[in-house]
Amino acid sequence: MTATTLTFHERLLPGPGGWLGTVGLGAIAAIALWPVHAAAAVTVGLLVCVGSAVALAVTSPVVEVSDGVLRAGSARIPVALLGAAQALDVAAMRHELGPGLDGRAYVCLRAWARTGVRVAVDDPADPTPYWLISTRRPELLVKALLD
Repeated sequence: MTATTLTFHERLLPGPGGWLGTVGLGAIAAIALWPVHAAAAVTVGLLVCVGSAVALAVTSPVVEVSDGVLRAGSARIPVALLGAAQALDVAAMRHELGPGLDGRAYVCLRAWARTGVRVAVDDPADPTPYWLISTRRPELLVKALLD
């Protein structure tokens, strides 16, 4: 078994607002059922809250550079097939997702991670011109891609 060389790893979990949303959803479920049965309302509210939190955690994509491969969500590409990488601040990311977006680009986006990285794809067999990846640490991801 070989050891993996991990140079960057980030799970794009929601921020505090996302987690508060799960609590709010549980509260809404409990309030809706309260007139029917108080104990059932509390139980269902807790189950909705926990279920929502688990769903958010499980569906949060991982961005990782490991063993010469960039992974963003379910997609993977060897770093050797990548070109220039650019860290994007909030304004640049907004532009890239709006008027600057090429419809052929691979996008791994989470709204709660407002910064990102744009990395060119230098594979002539791949029609994807670039990847646009949400990350809270764009400079570190660019550095990992350069190493």
